[in-house]
Amino acid sequence: MNEPLLLDVRGLSIEFLHRKGNLQAIHDLSLHMKPGEILGMVGESGAGKSLTGAAISGLLQSPGRVKQGEIWFKGQRIDNLDEEQRRGLRGKAISCIFQDPLTSLNPVLTIGQQLTETIRTHLPLSAGDAHARAVALLTEVGLNSPEQRMEQFPHQLSGGMRQRVVIALALCVDPQLVIADEPTTALDVSVQAQVLRLIKRLCQQHGTAVMLITHDMGVVAEVCSRVAVLYAGRIVETGPVEQVIRAPRHPYTRGLIGSIPSLKERHEYLTQIDGAMPRLNQLPIGCAFHPRCPNVTAQCRSQQPPMNPRGSAAIACFNPAGEP
Repeated sequence: MNEPLLLDVRGLSIEFLHRKGNLQAIHDLSLHMKPGEILGMVGESGAGKSLTGAAISGLLQSPGRVKQGEIWFKGQRIDNLDEEQRRGLRGKAISCIFQDPLTSLNPVLTIGQQLTETIRTHLPLSAGDAHARAVALLTEVGLNSPEQRMEQFPHQLSGGMRQRVVIALALCVDPQLVIADEPTTALDVSVQAQVLRLIKRLCQQHGTAVMLITHDMGVVAEVCSRVAVLYAGRIVETGPVEQVIRAPRHPYTRGLIGSIPSLKERHEYLTQIDGAMPRLNQLPIGCAFHPRCPNVTAQCRSQQPPMNPRGSAAIACFNPAGEP
């Protein structure tokens, strides 16, 4: 019997209203997540990763809007809910972790005030019980002296400590889905590894699903179970992480993985993907990646490749690697 889906995004398209004509940023994007899994959303800046996360969490702001498609969460369609309903869902069932914790924390409130206020907003707990839950959460995310941290303000903590507080905030009401948008980019390498291990452990312990938005394939390989590779607002390859990392089929995915230094093999040069992501008002006809693709054909220049299943994976490419 198939496990029920937690999140089901069906044919999502997002556009930005502009006086010279609407610009489409996300094109017919479909993905799903099951409870407890970690899905990596990877691609260059401008690929549409954060925009997809914003649409799912209800944080998509004007002039952006959902042009078409549906977003289902636990069997309920949520993209057509009003703002009050989305706010209640976002605070309790869907939580977010952002790149810069300073923008997520209120600078004039202590850590304890922010945690207990969030807990009491969504859970029927007394002030004492909310305080105890907040201290337990800070302990769980690895902050030493949690009672002392409860009395401190965000600016009194290091970047790694603030990100741990943000993770505690995201988990304080036991959400079913956490959207983590570049949660380690602003941290140094050693703290990045700690935070990633923390996210993976908490996901396993709480059964929370995590959508991890990143540009780093190494991060995806470390913590994710499945990956979706985005380019110019489309998913070009998706599948189990081990399969996609070890045997990437799409030329763009191969370029991303080839740009990562290897400790096992010595190369004189890293792989480089020539060119840049196209602007929304300059999307090429056919496959958006064809101007940068080493395997381009005439068909690529005139037609948009459909997403074709390949076992447990899927790829949108007319000339994928590993096929005659």
